Amino acid sequence: MSTEELYTKGARVWIRDPEEVWIGGTLTKDYKEGQNVEVELEDGQEKTIKIKTKDAMPPLRNPEILIGENDLTSLSYLHEPAVLYNLNVRFIQNRAIYTYCGIVLVAINPYEQLPLYGEDVINAYHSQDMAGMDPHIFAVAEEAFKRLSRFEQDQSIIVSGESGAGKTVSAKYAMRYFATVGGSYEETQVEKKVLASNPIMESIGNAKTTRNDNSSRFGKYVEISFNKIHHIIGAHMRTYLLEKTRVVFQASEERNYHIFYQLCASSDLPELQELQLGHPDEFFYTNQGEAPEVVGINDRDDLEETRDAFQLVGISEETQMSIFRVVAAVLHFGNVEVKPERGDNSSIERDNENIGVLCKLLGIEEGQMRKWLVNRKIVTVREVLTKPLPYQQALNGRDALAKHIYAQLFKWIVKQVNKALVPTTKAHNFIGVLDIYGFEMFAINSFEQFCINYANEKLQQQFTQHVFKLEQEEYIREKIEWNMIDFYDNQPCIDLIENKLGILDLLDEECMVPKGNDDNWCQKLYSQHVNKSKHFTKPRTSNSSYVVHHFADKVEYTAEGFVEKNRDNVNDEHLNILRASQYEFVADLFRDKNTKAVDPKRSAIKPMTPAVRTQKQFKKSVGSQFRDSLKILMTKLNSTTPHYVRCIKPNDLKESFCYEPKRAVEQLRACGVLETIRISAAGFPSRWTYPEFFSRYRVLMIKKEANRNNMRGSAEKTLTRLITNPDKYQFGKTKIFFRAGQVAYMEKLRADLLKKACVRMQKTVRGYLQRKRYKRLKAATVVLQKHIRATNARRLVKFMRRTKATIRLQKAWRRYRQRKAYLHIRRAVVTIQAFTRGMYGRRYYKEVLQEARATTIQRYTRGLLARRSYQKARKAIILLQCCTRRMYAKRELKQLKIEAKSVEHFKKLNIGMENKIIELQQKLNQQAKVSSMNKEKEEVIIKLETKVKEMESRGGEVDVLQKKKVEMEDELTKLRRELDETRTERDKLLLDMKAAQEQFNQEKKLLEAESEKLRKDVLEKENILKEQGERMEGEIKKQVEDETAGLRKDLEDERYNHQKLVQDYTRLEQRKQNLEDEVKSLETEVKTIESHPVERQIVIDVKEGSESGYGTLSTTDLDDTDTVDREIEEQGEEKASMDMSIFLKLQKRLKDLEKEKKQLEVDLEKKDDVNKERSNGLEKEIHTTNLQMQRLKEDNNKLREEVEMYKESLEKASEGDGSQVIKVFNQQIEVLNLENEKHRDEIIKLKTEQIVHREVATPDVVDAGTNTDRQLYVDQAAEDLNKDGDLEMAYQSLKMTNQILEKELQAQTKNHEHEVKELKEEVKKVMKDNDRQQEIIGENLKLKPEDRVNAIAQHEITRLTTENMDLMEQNEYLEKNVKKLKKQLKAAHKKLTSVGEPSPGLTPTTDSPVSILANHHDMGTPNHGPAVRHKERDLMGIIEYQADDQPRLIKNIIIDFKPKMADGYLPGLPAYIIFMCVRHADYINNDNKIKMLLTGVINGIKKTVKKHFEEFEYVSFWLTNTCRLLHNLKQYSGEQSFSSQNSDFQNEHCLRNFDLSEYRRVLNDLAVHIYQMLVRIIENQVQPMIVPAMLESDSAGLTANKPTGMRGRSSSSVNNPQQEMRNVSIESIIKQLSIYLAVMNSHGVDPQLIRQVMKQTFYLVTSTTINNLLLRKEMCHWSKGVQIRYNLSELEEWLRTNNMFDQGMENILEPLVQVAQLLQVKKRTDDDVKLICDTCSMLTTTQIVKILSLYTPDEYESRTEISFIRQVQQKLKNRGDAKREAQLLIDARHQIPVTFPYNPSSVLLNEISIPAKFGLNYVHCI
Repeated sequence: MSTEELYTKGARVWIRDPEEVWIGGTLTKDYKEGQNVEVELEDGQEKTIKIKTKDAMPPLRNPEILIGENDLTSLSYLHEPAVLYNLNVRFIQNRAIYTYCGIVLVAINPYEQLPLYGEDVINAYHSQDMAGMDPHIFAVAEEAFKRLSRFEQDQSIIVSGESGAGKTVSAKYAMRYFATVGGSYEETQVEKKVLASNPIMESIGNAKTTRNDNSSRFGKYVEISFNKIHHIIGAHMRTYLLEKTRVVFQASEERNYHIFYQLCASSDLPELQELQLGHPDEFFYTNQGEAPEVVGINDRDDLEETRDAFQLVGISEETQMSIFRVVAAVLHFGNVEVKPERGDNSSIERDNENIGVLCKLLGIEEGQMRKWLVNRKIVTVREVLTKPLPYQQALNGRDALAKHIYAQLFKWIVKQVNKALVPTTKAHNFIGVLDIYGFEMFAINSFEQFCINYANEKLQQQFTQHVFKLEQEEYIREKIEWNMIDFYDNQPCIDLIENKLGILDLLDEECMVPKGNDDNWCQKLYSQHVNKSKHFTKPRTSNSSYVVHHFADKVEYTAEGFVEKNRDNVNDEHLNILRASQYEFVADLFRDKNTKAVDPKRSAIKPMTPAVRTQKQFKKSVGSQFRDSLKILMTKLNSTTPHYVRCIKPNDLKESFCYEPKRAVEQLRACGVLETIRISAAGFPSRWTYPEFFSRYRVLMIKKEANRNNMRGSAEKTLTRLITNPDKYQFGKTKIFFRAGQVAYMEKLRADLLKKACVRMQKTVRGYLQRKRYKRLKAATVVLQKHIRATNARRLVKFMRRTKATIRLQKAWRRYRQRKAYLHIRRAVVTIQAFTRGMYGRRYYKEVLQEARATTIQRYTRGLLARRSYQKARKAIILLQCCTRRMYAKRELKQLKIEAKSVEHFKKLNIGMENKIIELQQKLNQQAKVSSMNKEKEEVIIKLETKVKEMESRGGEVDVLQKKKVEMEDELTKLRRELDETRTERDKLLLDMKAAQEQFNQEKKLLEAESEKLRKDVLEKENILKEQGERMEGEIKKQVEDETAGLRKDLEDERYNHQKLVQDYTRLEQRKQNLEDEVKSLETEVKTIESHPVERQIVIDVKEGSESGYGTLSTTDLDDTDTVDREIEEQGEEKASMDMSIFLKLQKRLKDLEKEKKQLEVDLEKKDDVNKERSNGLEKEIHTTNLQMQRLKEDNNKLREEVEMYKESLEKASEGDGSQVIKVFNQQIEVLNLENEKHRDEIIKLKTEQIVHREVATPDVVDAGTNTDRQLYVDQAAEDLNKDGDLEMAYQSLKMTNQILEKELQAQTKNHEHEVKELKEEVKKVMKDNDRQQEIIGENLKLKPEDRVNAIAQHEITRLTTENMDLMEQNEYLEKNVKKLKKQLKAAHKKLTSVGEPSPGLTPTTDSPVSILANHHDMGTPNHGPAVRHKERDLMGIIEYQADDQPRLIKNIIIDFKPKMADGYLPGLPAYIIFMCVRHADYINNDNKIKMLLTGVINGIKKTVKKHFEEFEYVSFWLTNTCRLLHNLKQYSGEQSFSSQNSDFQNEHCLRNFDLSEYRRVLNDLAVHIYQMLVRIIENQVQPMIVPAMLESDSAGLTANKPTGMRGRSSSSVNNPQQEMRNVSIESIIKQLSIYLAVMNSHGVDPQLIRQVMKQTFYLVTSTTINNLLLRKEMCHWSKGVQIRYNLSELEEWLRTNNMFDQGMENILEPLVQVAQLLQVKKRTDDDVKLICDTCSMLTTTQIVKILSLYTPDEYESRTEISFIRQVQQKLKNRGDAKREAQLLIDARHQIPVTFPYNPSSVLLNEISIPAKFGLNYVHCI
């Protein structure tokens, strides 16, 4: 179909307009060839256009679906009006300042601050596909960074545009993006230095013009260097063509460079007093523009920012003052007045103060400067002459010198900035940012405009060639047939400027002529190029100007000043004066860096004149320098992949969001955007993939053409049928290429077909509805007629009946009325009496009731007011305390910062440091000697104790126990008597217990009766309390909710701040670890290079504020000091003082030395304290031992006396008939001797072990006095052991008998006490239940009836569940006891079998010494003692391990432990094992052991999660175990708040000796860190899936693809990793979340913690989806809202399935729900405005307006009007916090504060066993 066929009635076209450039119109009739076109304009006017040729046809307008596209090349009709209109719609209606035009980003200056450049926007664009996001400068920067990192190619961003278009701001934002995403996190902070160069260059190179308040008056190219891991390591800056003329001249309403005004505004500062500055109007160089101030710019604050930037790039305060002196001197130069004298002479007034000030500032001689400002030197062969200068030449010389000084200062500052940004290592790749002036054309164009336009010609040529190259590559890649595209080639214009005998060449030639001038140069141009070059013409009315035909437009240049500006000469005498300045800084500025030493031989032979001529011959002109630098720039750009940003100035009045088409089209032509459009339109501008074409134009296919499995075949058949001309399209490998206008034709066909289908559907539906309505009306008419006739008949019958009945009623009515009057009077009297009596009664009752209620209200009100006043006073006091502490903290912090910054501070700290270190080292050596002496003393003690044992074994035993028989029998009889008495008492206690039980039952009945009575009283008072409760419930509830919300908010803020601090601490710790690893690697390299070993210093770190809280061993290399010394020697003291790296190293070294000093002092103090404590402990122990020895001596003496008595009694008995008794007694004595020998051996063994244990526990340092006391104790013990050991054994035997009887009595007593205790606990439990029932009743009375039923049911369910759990626990406990008893029986059976007693019949409680002796006597085995049976002990829930095994334990249970090893076991089993080890250290009361264990555990967990930081299974597993260990430390801490839920058996396992609350805080912080790692893993894996699943997938089947522009084509042409995410759907996210949930459930993560993880994940889903939608216009339409709602329903269903959908989760997803509703709601009427404002309560005003601005109508939906958006914006104007309402994007990195709810375990520690697969065979449970 030809284009002419599209010109039918109703077609929309563009008509030229002198004011608006182009105006829209509609054809009023079909166009036929040879006729005119009749158009109705948008304003209602009709216009007839004569058509002479086909090219004169008015351009067609694009379909509505393509209006407002992100990429201009995606438009079907590519021409100037379409581009202008699309930019207008995006800029005015959508308020979008960025638009793509192929590979060019068009940026329109909004003249307003927009929320588009925050860090959240940078994060949103980072790692995103360029075609998938809205146009933005960050998208271009991301594309460049992505190509750099992916293909290792150098990149460049070329920013151009005229003054005021926003070039500098765009370049600044691009550099900020690179600094953010390419941050190196090193101490050098290169990225900050790169950004710091911007305020420096703006202050010295930017100025206010009539078009821009911050216009760059120079070109700038910044190369940002990256290393192999794509971190910024440095940068380099090149500048081009500084506008030096502005230093001495400014037009009206313009300013000089900012630095002059900044110094003038800060002239009152003390350090700037010597500059002698004032208001800018006082200086000639700053008052010519008559605009010293700019709205919105604070020059004083800008100077502070400039000085900070100077400091950051390494320019010291002293050097800054030198710079300011030079700048001030330039200002004073302007005030040096030159006056004309007689003839051609000139002079300077003597009383002129400014020349004295500037000479003082520059450090030069005032007389010399006065002389040579008005004179010049002429050098001849024989003499040197001085010639006065005319007035004008003197002025020009003064201004030339001022310009030269400023230019040299500018170059020096640029050089210093480059030195600060020089890469520390070799650069791998770079990204260049070119901020250069755009095409300029003024009324008078001079040398500066010529150079600027020359540079733009070169850049335009490079741009055109690059665009053509991309088009060609696309066609070749798709293998389609194409013809060479004709494009504008500006090479002839470039040749005119730079070739031989070109403009620049002739200008340089004229400059070399001694008396060359502008007129001669202009005549040479005419003779050389007029009528010879089509790009050069001569104006008709001028002989001193010429016209160059540039690519943008014709520019007429005035030749005046070209030659002088190209020469750029400065008087040599002026330069010599400056080179002789007393200030090195000033002299260095003007010193010739390229001057070579003169050979004395040659100077003696050749005269002076040729030398001078040679020097001038090699001086390049400004044009030549600019041409050479431009060639270097073009070479650099051609070696990179360019990215183009074209800045457009929408209006000249700097009004925000005001669009002038005339100004816009001029700039679009000048910057090459329209040329890009023309090149695209000449080829195949519209390109569709086969799936996109099939999805969009499926309706145009007939049934046999549609084949989803062969989309290319379907497209070929369809296009062959619809478009007869095959040249209008081409089929590529993956795309279909269309000529301009063909997509619009396809859209027209599609719209016509859909319109016909709609008309047919409307026809059918309307016919069906009308037929249905007719049948319904007919049936209704018949029914109505029937009912009306029946109604009329019934009315007649009714009238007749009423007439007859009326007569009868009249008769009865009269009688009835009379009787009714009588009864009425009687009833009234009775009623009045009743009401009167009731009124008096109610009045009395009301007074009583009101008085009671008033009393109750007063009571509650007074209590409420008292509580409020208390809370208010308490809050005020806390606030006052916080403010006071903060004030003091700020003061102290400020003072510490000032001290820390001063170098003198570090010097003072370093004074005497080495001497102190030497003294500390000597103290350590002395301590080592003392410890060695103590060890020797301990060895002597061990030897003495060994001798004592030998003496004990040699002691004799006295056989004197035979006389004690009678007394033993008497005492046994006495003990039996006492046993009988005890049993009698036990029976009495049992009777008392029964009596107590009966009394308890009676009290219980009384309590139940009282409870019933109270229940009745409560029911009676229910009505009264209900009324009061309903009235006050609302107020109290509201107050409680407000206070609770405030407290929760404060708590969340505190948690968030705490976790943020923990996160920062973790990040700093990670950074410290990285630095330590780097230092270690450097040490290794140094060791391999150098032959001598590296000295190391051992420092014991006992900093109590560290994370573990205990000492760690660290090493400090001494190489840093040597390195710093070498660097200072190499660079010199001055340069070294400027070097920040050396300063930081020195600072670090001073801190390390100070830290080592403090650690050594703390070590010595702690060692002294430990020695004192140990010596005091030994003294106490010796004192106790002496007391025990004295008691034993007394017992021994008593035994001796008793033995003597026994001997006497035996001797007396032997005289009679007692031989048998003596024999039996002797046998018993022998048995006791054997048994006592065993006991004595055991006692000696135990004492030996005790002594050895004390030796191990005793420290190395022991006082001499302690050793002496201990030796005395040992000697005394040896003597006592040698004396009568047998007597002591006999005494022990009798004592054992007594102990057996006492144990039996104690057991009965304990049983009785236990029963009494249980009864008391039952009484307390019943009382608690009673109180709880009363509270429940009271609470239920306040509830509503329906709520009361639910509460009662819930209470019963809770009670039954609790009872069921108690019964289950009792059952488990009984089963465990049965198993335990079985094990004990088996163990006892084995022991009895081993000792030869198969059926023992005695128990410990019934055996007695007499029976045991009798059994042995009967068995005839007197030589063997009785068999001892040991009772089976229960496990204590403790794991015993040796201190040497601790590293192996941590390695096995933490570092090398794999989560799969714990499958099938108790969740958190490693945590239980660790805690049982902690209990062992607590059980033996070993402080050091518990410290080492917990410190090792914490460091081991950190090391493990750091090693596996990307493995979800590991992180989830150790999060579970860390939380479980934290809960165990709380549960068994012994604190009432944690142990209240424990069982009695669990409370027995609580820690006894240590308070581990500090470790609980450390573990809590570690759990927060692991939780954040877990969330980070989920975010890294889920975040790339969110946008494809939530926005890009078409699960609902509603999305219709739209054509993409060149940006989409360029992104698809390379291998993009994000292409893999195209098939991701919402099911993929749900599947991934299910995997995470299953892993966390398998590891036993707390359900509350799982909810928090999922809450954070869904917050990420919500924020990422909304942020991406706000930055993508194609996503804002009705179908996408339906798609989002469908995806949300899937997510909500998954949450409900897993019981995680609660109010908090609903609030997280609510913003996304409101976005979907906003996309689906109507946007027309005022009711829609109100509905949007009420519905979108969780969206900010900026977000709502942004979505409405980006909203794209679907198919036949009309576009949202701007007035509607303004109404919504006005209604939301005063809503909420202004700062929040101005926020565009949601902070996706926000971390919801995490809490770890206390979750005690019901598992008993003594029931936990260690699996064999854990490999912990070196530990055992005790």
